[in-house]
Amino acid sequence: MTLAGAASIAPASADPYDYPWCAQGPSLGYPGECAYRTYEQCLASVSGRYLYCGENPRFLFSAPPPPRRYHRRHRTVYPD
Repeated sequence: MTLAGAASIAPASADPYDYPWCAQGPSLGYPGECAYRTYEQCLASVSGRYLYCGENPRFLFSAPPPPRRYHRRHRTVYPD
């Protein structure tokens, strides 16, 4: 029975909010349908519909900030 249960488990699909581009419009709410990896995919999906493409705010603001740069101070060496 355990094997039957384990065999029926399917891999989890990606969360639709993980993609950087969203189809947006009055019928979809905000942030919209964020299921597109490229802007071109989004444009193809919204073509002929009363929608537009926008960036996914959850994707934009989920990245960690860039690392701080270390500024090395130069030591002045005077000849004797």
